[in-house]
Amino acid sequence: MSKSTSYINRPNRPLQVYAIIFLIFLYVPVLFLPLFSFNDSIYVKFPIEGFTLKWYGELMNRQPVWDSLMNSIKVGIATAIFSTTLGIFAAKAITRYRIPGKSSIVGFILLPLVVPGIIFGVALLVLFSRMGVPLTLYTVTVGHIIICLPFSIATLLPRFEGFDASIEEASADLGENGWWTFWRVTFPMVFPGILASLLLTFTVSFDEFIMAFFLTGTDPTLPMYIWSQLRFPQEFPSVLAMASMIIVTSFIIVFIGQWINRDAAFASVKKDH
Repeated sequence: MSKSTSYINRPNRPLQVYAIIFLIFLYVPVLFLPLFSFNDSIYVKFPIEGFTLKWYGELMNRQPVWDSLMNSIKVGIATAIFSTTLGIFAAKAITRYRIPGKSSIVGFILLPLVVPGIIFGVALLVLFSRMGVPLTLYTVTVGHIIICLPFSIATLLPRFEGFDASIEEASADLGENGWWTFWRVTFPMVFPGILASLLLTFTVSFDEFIMAFFLTGTDPTLPMYIWSQLRFPQEFPSVLAMASMIIVTSFIIVFIGQWINRDAAFASVKKDH
């Protein structure tokens, strides 16, 4: 083994320590939510007074909670479908065509990743107010699409860049038009990325609060309902129970999406070799 290879394979202890500290700082506060959701007291404090599942039981009997949950699911599904569909066309255009000022266009599309959501929320609220559009779940969906589209494009770009474009050219040479080339050649090749985009954008939409805060009408999404209940101490344990369920579900969805994308990438690398 050469000296350079030995250096590359040597574990980076400072980086490992930093990664561990970062994960602790990021996730330990979140893990307290499930812990306190089993507390037998309405107050969040140590020591925990006892173990109970009654808050989860109360949660099952609250119709407003389930109504807001269904609202979030509807918005999340619509957002995921529209964001991923637009992301497919955008990623294909970015990777397959020569576009003047492509880097500037890509930077503009990805702008919602760095611009605070409150800016877009206020801007959309003013726009809808000027146009006389009532605030409903549709306006929330529009706001979520703006937020989620960059995530979809960022997920799909590696998939479109990861396979040989000559396969599409071969399909065209054999007489297929662009539409059937996409469905028979491109779509199966990028399907893992599409599935990962659907899962990721649904999760981002489901958890999003700022856009919903500005654009929600009389039908609140689940984050809005949880926020509205924080003013009532007796409601807080049930909110913690719901938040714990959301955290677990979000982790599972994001993990599945990343796992699908990773396995697809490994399979593509193996095929190339």
